[in-house]
Amino acid sequence: MYKILIRPILFLFDAEAVHHFSFGAIKFFSRLGLGRLFRKAYVINDSKLEREVFGLKFKNPVGLAAGFDKDAKLYNELSDLGFGFIEIGTLTPKPQDGNPKKRLFRLINDEAIINRMGFNNKGVFEAVEQLKKKHRVLIGGNIGKNKVTPNKSAIKDYLICFDALFEHVDYFVVNVSSPNTPGLRELQDRKPLTELLNKLKRQNGKLAKKNSVKEKPILLKIAPDLTDDQLLDIVGIMKDTAIDGVIATNTTISRENLKSHLTIVEEKGGLSGKPLAKRSTEVIRLLAEKSNKAFPIIGVGGIHSPEDALEKLDAGADLIQLYTGFIYEGPAIVKKINQALLART
Repeated sequence: MYKILIRPILFLFDAEAVHHFSFGAIKFFSRLGLGRLFRKAYVINDSKLEREVFGLKFKNPVGLAAGFDKDAKLYNELSDLGFGFIEIGTLTPKPQDGNPKKRLFRLINDEAIINRMGFNNKGVFEAVEQLKKKHRVLIGGNIGKNKVTPNKSAIKDYLICFDALFEHVDYFVVNVSSPNTPGLRELQDRKPLTELLNKLKRQNGKLAKKNSVKEKPILLKIAPDLTDDQLLDIVGIMKDTAIDGVIATNTTISRENLKSHLTIVEEKGGLSGKPLAKRSTEVIRLLAEKSNKAFPIIGVGGIHSPEDALEKLDAGADLIQLYTGFIYEGPAIVKKINQALLART
């Protein structure tokens, strides 16, 4: 019903406006008490779907990637659509508007999206207030730096977010791979990245001891545009810093083999969706093989079907995340992937 009736209407309107409309609609229907109906339609409770990864037990391996619920306002309602975990953010210490609009574009012929949102969010402390509600699902906190913060001071921004979220999320994601914050990807270089991750690792230990809890898993989100040599550096960094896992991958700046009109293809920003599927799978496979599966991987990029999801898992991913596929396929995609996983057992 979503693809035949709802999506064609939604796609008539501006992509960012539709995002906010859909966000509000999910919240509205949940407040009317329809969350129970959503759960009945989309949630599969089966122990065979459970996964234990970096010390956390996931109800199922299908998560929602960062970017949809930036400010942690809808995580419980989104869990009613069958997700096993929700990643909020990217959050920064101070609120910021992000890049000027128009900044979100559909490439319908490619089943893709270009975004140059620029970490628009209301700030980490606003998100903390939202996270004080009871969680019905595991929550990941995706953290970044403010646009006005120079790279030499970036560690401070990440630490502010880490400290604020520590008691409120189940795992952390260090985002140094968005193409929409000037200079951010420079933090993926070995020296600054190692320094950043080591600082967060030490802070993790301090906060865990202070609160008499276990350390929170820390994951690194990487770009698909890294060369194979740079990916080998990532494997080395993972070994040196002993952080808990990788999310592969973020959006790409590549525009190869697209079918959409040139005026849209030439828009600046990160590309997500089906055109990213092949490269993200290549990155997952390389990391898994070259590290000998030394760390868990969350696979994301171009998952629009159960077959796409299984391909990521077969390449070496332990969990997967949706974003653009969720927009194009609707919430049924989550259930279909979980059904396909059960059919394999």
